[in-house]
Amino acid sequence: QVAAASGHTVVLVDQSEEILKKSTKGIEESLKRVTKKKFADKPEAGADFIEKTLKNLTTSTDAVSVVHSTDLVIEAIVENQEIKNELFKRLDKFAPEHTIFASNTSSLQITQLANSTTRQDRFGGLHFFNPVPMMKLVEVIKTPMTSQRTFESLVDFSKAVGKSPVSCKDTPGFIVNRLLVPYMMEAVRLFERGDASKEDIDVAMKLGAGYPMGPFELLDYVGLDTSKYIIDGWHSLEPNNPLFAPSPLLNKLVEEKKLGKKTGEGFYKYK
Repeated sequence: QVAAASGHTVVLVDQSEEILKKSTKGIEESLKRVTKKKFADKPEAGADFIEKTLKNLTTSTDAVSVVHSTDLVIEAIVENQEIKNELFKRLDKFAPEHTIFASNTSSLQITQLANSTTRQDRFGGLHFFNPVPMMKLVEVIKTPMTSQRTFESLVDFSKAVGKSPVSCKDTPGFIVNRLLVPYMMEAVRLFERGDASKEDIDVAMKLGAGYPMGPFELLDYVGLDTSKYIIDGWHSLEPNNPLFAPSPLLNKLVEEKKLGKKTGEGFYKYK
């Protein structure tokens, strides 16, 4: 959406026509919300903006067939190393030599993904934040093999889609999640020890630290399964790091399929 809205020609690829239809509808709805704010006094200009944006966007279920004519591939599939590697390996064979590959992973190592291709110098991380149309930040990740030219192209692209890029080395969680995930886990441990209620912890961080959501609200919003997946991955990389220690309570909730907002219950209940 943000790439198409900023004048780029985009092909959105997913596994089925059904998913793509749902995605396109979601983008249309999101654009309508954006235009209501952006073009409040000029509804005609708003309608024109939506039409132009959607013209820049086509869809496909065949990544190989569209990669021939792309300058940049941004992967945002399931957070699974093997599945991502498989996709990159396949696309690497068909993409032009100049094409840059980027991953939107929040927890996996960009270096390991780059190693599944022959274009390690044209590979980096572009980590966007949810919800992408609203959030201004993009973390641009440079591996030891990423060329300066590739890095600069990724920074330029981030600016061209209206975002504010920050740069980070290929370290677990990059900047935001490396600080945010251990903070959320510490909140769970504080609650597990019985030192404070989850409600009071949430209120304290909102009113005391100015956070828009408390740690438990944020965990439910992100998804407890996603949070567990990240912390488990980091724990296997650094088993002795106390910040990455798993939480029995989080594991229990995930086991019970209480994954947060998306399932109607996590640390809190949702109607």
